[in-house]
Amino acid sequence: MPPAEIRTSQPARGGPTARPAPLPSVISAAPSLLLRREPAAAEVPHRRRIWELDAHLHCSVIGTCLSSAELKGLLAKLDRDTAGLSDHGLHGLAVSLAGSHDKGGKLLTKALDKRHRLAVARFERAASVADLATLWLDARQQGEIPGAYWAVLTHPAATSELIRRVFGEVHMLSHLVGAANRADIRRLNKLEAEKEELEEKLRRQQAQLRDAILSRDGKIRELCALLGKDQERAAAPVEGEGRDDGALEGVIADLERRLAAETRRRGGLGERLEQALADLGAERAARIAAEARAEALATELAAFEAGLGADAPPGQRPMDVTLALQGKTLLYVGGRPKQVGHAKALSERAGAIFLHHDGGIEDSGALLAGLVSRADLALFPVDCISHEAARIVKRLCRQAAKPFLPLRSSGIGSFLAAFAGDEPAALPLAAGASEREAVSA
Repeated sequence: MPPAEIRTSQPARGGPTARPAPLPSVISAAPSLLLRREPAAAEVPHRRRIWELDAHLHCSVIGTCLSSAELKGLLAKLDRDTAGLSDHGLHGLAVSLAGSHDKGGKLLTKALDKRHRLAVARFERAASVADLATLWLDARQQGEIPGAYWAVLTHPAATSELIRRVFGEVHMLSHLVGAANRADIRRLNKLEAEKEELEEKLRRQQAQLRDAILSRDGKIRELCALLGKDQERAAAPVEGEGRDDGALEGVIADLERRLAAETRRRGGLGERLEQALADLGAERAARIAAEARAEALATELAAFEAGLGADAPPGQRPMDVTLALQGKTLLYVGGRPKQVGHAKALSERAGAIFLHHDGGIEDSGALLAGLVSRADLALFPVDCISHEAARIVKRLCRQAAKPFLPLRSSGIGSFLAAFAGDEPAALPLAAGASEREAVSA
């Protein structure tokens, strides 16, 4: 079957630019996600520029491979007024420039090549479509999507079929990120609802206990008063009648039985009160833990959105412009391979050098001393590292006077939350601290 007809959004040089119809969906647009034209056999293969790609690819390239800050700097070079424009407005303006073979298109291509020069250089070694597909698969598994996406689309060996496949995978990844954010928000709302239910349960239990104690005390007072009256009557004989010792003893015995029963009941109520107070303390501790977890999840969610280029909350900057990490060397010990790949991509995006050691699973523990000496900051997730590896990292950091930072979990949200401010909340260790103090820090 001959290849599908290639649609282009750029007429001959000098003519007006006609924009194509909007892309309705990935499936319906798949036949058109090709190159503007396949290179002739006699042509010398070269890396494609952005205006040589199909117009349907421009949106995904600009949104995936360049940040809003980089777009502002590029548009400033073109004397475009960006004041008051949202991130979406900047994106749309850049996409409109991508299809033209002029200064705007050239600056976009130059910025993309410079931003992803390492990935482009790695993909240039691919001599065939199979090699190119293998490199793309490795980059996707490591979470290095932006640079690999640009390198695949512009590689001379990339075919329309490979470009369609890569575009579809990047498109679906954007949906997965949005779904993950929605799941975090649902979990946070569920925790808040559980907190309200616990507080209402505590209020009901306190009211029931208060009513039971008041009722118990009232009955005890009534019984004591009745017993006192009976004792007074027994001590003063009635005129004209003899004392009925048997009847009096029966009344006293009955009152004593009732008093003993109420005393036992009072003891049972006291035990229930102590148990209720203990349950109240446990529920308060659970509520505090739930609030702390909810706050941590909210912080990590905000940091996660900021790290992916979303609008940062007041007082924070996106991960890719965090000045505190520029030129720094990070050592990440432990963690899960997939999350480590994301952390590496985000760190390099912020201008930092990322070193990794798996905590002794496959990597030798003897390598940790050299890695700590090279790093400016050591990090490790407390839920995905052995106690021995964590102890060694803390001891080496103490000896080298390097700061270290335990992360709440191995998720990418905890990693981003650690750098949500201007400086990471690391734990510096004095050179004279003892090993036991370093391990327990």
